[in-house]
Amino acid sequence: MINVPGHPELRRIVVLNPKGGSGKSTLATSLAGYLVATGKTAALLDFDPQGSTIRWVRRRPEGRPAVYGISASEQPAGVTRSFHLRIPHEYRHVVIDTPAAVPSSQLASFTSGAHAILVPVLPSQIDIDAASRLVADLLLIAKLSRRMGRLGIVANRLRDNTVAFRRLMSFLDRLSIPVVATLRDSQNYVHAAEEGLSIHELPASRVRKDLVSWLPLTRWLESRLETPLTARDRLLPVKAPAQGRVVNLDDHRRPRA
Repeated sequence: MINVPGHPELRRIVVLNPKGGSGKSTLATSLAGYLVATGKTAALLDFDPQGSTIRWVRRRPEGRPAVYGISASEQPAGVTRSFHLRIPHEYRHVVIDTPAAVPSSQLASFTSGAHAILVPVLPSQIDIDAASRLVADLLLIAKLSRRMGRLGIVANRLRDNTVAFRRLMSFLDRLSIPVVATLRDSQNYVHAAEEGLSIHELPASRVRKDLVSWLPLTRWLESRLETPLTARDRLLPVKAPAQGRVVNLDDHRRPRA
C-alpha cells in the first residue's frame, strides 16, 4: 500500500474514478466535511494533479474544524516521500482523492488497507463504461474482494425519472456491488465548495434534501470504519498481471505531461 505514516488506527477512505468530471473531488471533500462535522478528525490526501481538494482545504473559513491537507501529487525538494505524506497522530481518518486515471497496475497501492472505497458514477454511457472497466480491474487485478464489503458505488448527480437515471440504475443493479447512495444533481455542492465547506456544514434548512440522500452513504461508511481490517483487506499483489512486472507501489508520482 502507499506509505502514509500516521496513527496506527488511521482509517483510510479512498475515492476512485477512471475519468475526470465524475464528482470525485466533490465527494472527497464532502466526506471530509462530514467527518469533521460529526466530531471526528480528518485529513485529505490529494493525489489528483488538478489539486481541487487541496484548494478546498485552503479555502476553509477560520473557526471551522480543521481538515489537514496534503498535496500528494507534488514532491517538495529536500524531503522524503514518506515525510511529505505523514499525517499527524491526532488525525484518525484520511480521505484519499486519487488521480483521474490510476493505471490498473497501481490500483492495489491505493485500495490495500482501505476501510472504505467509493466509486462515483455519473448517468452517462461514457461514465458507465469507464466504471465497468474500473470495477473489473479492482476485482481482477487489485484482487479486491466483494465479500469484504469495502467497495461501494455512489450514483452521482442524478435527476429522477430520466432515461439516463434508469440506464445507470440498471447498470448498477448488474454489478453486484452495493450502491451506497444516489446523490442529487444539486447546486448546493458547488456553493459549499466555493466556501471551503461541505453540505454537512451548511444550514440544514438549505440542504435538507441533500442530507437525506446522504443518509445511506453515511450509515454504510460508519459501518465500514467500525469494521476492523482483515488480512484479506491488506492483500497487496506484488505483480501487475497486464505487464507481468513488479510495481513499486510506495512511489506514486505525478503523471508525466
